[in-house]
Amino acid sequence: MKLWIRKIAVVLVAIMTLGMYVPQMDIHTNAENNKDALSSKGDHLEDFSPKMVEDRPTEATGLSTDSLHIDALKKDVKAQTYTKLGPRISERLDDQFLAVIIKEMETVVETLVTEEDHDFYFGITQQPTEGFGEKIFSVYDLRTNEDIARFDVRRDNRPLEGYWFNFHYHLQEDNFVKHHEIGEIFWDKNTPPKWMA
Repeated sequence: MKLWIRKIAVVLVAIMTLGMYVPQMDIHTNAENNKDALSSKGDHLEDFSPKMVEDRPTEATGLSTDSLHIDALKKDVKAQTYTKLGPRISERLDDQFLAVIIKEMETVVETLVTEEDHDFYFGITQQPTEGFGEKIFSVYDLRTNEDIARFDVRRDNRPLEGYWFNFHYHLQEDNFVKHHEIGEIFWDKNTPPKWMA
């Protein structure tokens, strides 16, 4: 009887979690091996500039590839910041956080990439630091793999006040030494959970 109940439990769990796990797929195709699959008009790789962001409309929407790339970077800013904070922290900071901190971070990233001599070779790292580390993400040059700016969040425990989250960034031009403030958000007098918890 116990074995029968186990089998039912396994089937129920499998049904309840159906579709929750999606394996990663390699979406890169080898165009050289599939020349016959290309249309006669030719969607050739040479026709695309490095500035273009794949699978995004350009002329049809009236937006340039530059603005599309900046929009994509802004989405990455938001996603990486939420990943860094984790659900336990981000749920409590949502209103103020969205209104002030994310907007300021997006503005700084947009300013950085538009001030640089670019052809939009910029990306955002996808690995925030877990636990107690400060790193949220870095903006880097895809050609040289060098960081342009590093965005961090630090926990400050102020006596008689409690815990604050200090959001700031560092720039390559001063060798990542100077703190450029973005903003602060009060957490609580209780210790906040680890990042990404």
